[in-house]
Amino acid sequence: MTTKEPWKSDSWFVSPWNFLPEVTQDSHPPKQVRIHDITLRDGEQQSGIVFRKDDKIRIAEKLAEAGVHRIEAGMPVVSPQDEAAIKEIVKRNLGPQIFSFCRCMVDDVKRAVDCGVDGIVIEIPCSQHLIEHSYKWPLEKAMSLPIKATQFAREQGLYTVFFTIDATRSNMDWYLNLIQRVAQEGHMDALAIVDTFGVLSPQGAFYYTKTVKERINRPLEIHFHNTFGMATANTIMSVLAGGEVVHSTVTGIGEGPGNCPMEETVMALLILYGVDVGIKYDKLTELSQLVGEIAGTPANRPFVSDGVYDIESGIVASWYRNSYEQHPTYISPILPQVVGHRAAEVVMGKKSGLDSVTIWADKLGIDLTEEETGETLHRVKQCALDLKRLLREDEFSEIALAVKKVKG
Repeated sequence: MTTKEPWKSDSWFVSPWNFLPEVTQDSHPPKQVRIHDITLRDGEQQSGIVFRKDDKIRIAEKLAEAGVHRIEAGMPVVSPQDEAAIKEIVKRNLGPQIFSFCRCMVDDVKRAVDCGVDGIVIEIPCSQHLIEHSYKWPLEKAMSLPIKATQFAREQGLYTVFFTIDATRSNMDWYLNLIQRVAQEGHMDALAIVDTFGVLSPQGAFYYTKTVKERINRPLEIHFHNTFGMATANTIMSVLAGGEVVHSTVTGIGEGPGNCPMEETVMALLILYGVDVGIKYDKLTELSQLVGEIAGTPANRPFVSDGVYDIESGIVASWYRNSYEQHPTYISPILPQVVGHRAAEVVMGKKSGLDSVTIWADKLGIDLTEEETGETLHRVKQCALDLKRLLREDEFSEIALAVKKVKG
């Protein structure tokens, strides 16, 4: 925005104080900020939201109409339907770059290659407590796995964004050493600076971005969660410190209290800071209405919404099983009882994993073998897709007992 009065136009009138030199002197946004939409992957991880293949395609088409620069279409290993949706979205050549999400495993990268995506976001745990207690790995494993997987991704020609889970609760020096080693010995085209549990303050977000930018010569992508309702503010502060790519979801849907909401963030950047991300702003309402219609959009207000502490994602269920009893704040940085909320629950649905099935089977007194656990999970995912909701205990029990009967 280059007008003499950027706070005032035919369409808006905000505070001129936002543009005073003494206010803006420490802000150094990049020349171009891009939107990497994560509605179809991280957004769907909100407990109870189920996107079928056709849903994902409809949303991807609408995201493309709105002019987002990238669409993270899903995670191929979640289900055959997700893999098929990613392939179809790629095939339609909608305009935005199409990415998929991967664990730091060569097999996951191979699945992404098979989908034909332009790039991947590849994750690894990056806080010592999560690595040792929730994953039960030696620390060195978090160093070695990404080197091998990212090297393979480069060999396949994929644009590779290295994604560091729970970075903001890590020791800063250890974290910086990890990402520098992966940059040197493995590969990253860009680094996602991640606040998995939404525990940064706006000032902390600015410091985080500035510190990493001074150490790592890679584009930075901002992936902040909304535990304190700060995701928009934190993302903006990160942009002002030089972050180039914003990871966001339509209306802020996502696991727990959600992700950075795209519409709030791009409108604030445009009108309060004069940073135009270059999307079609007049498509935002239509886009949000479509996602709300498909998702059902259960409430995910920080701290107080009914299901805000619940866990559907398989990987988080594994963290819960491994460490919640002894180290609950590793998984839930603010415990539910602090605000008078009911305890966290592992729920059963499309995004559940093997440990989710084990937790429920143990609770219901159903003894499943490893093979039966895998088959039960397969049927649970299909049932959740068919019903387009979470499963009840009686529905899960019926599936598990049917698997036992067949396998027995």
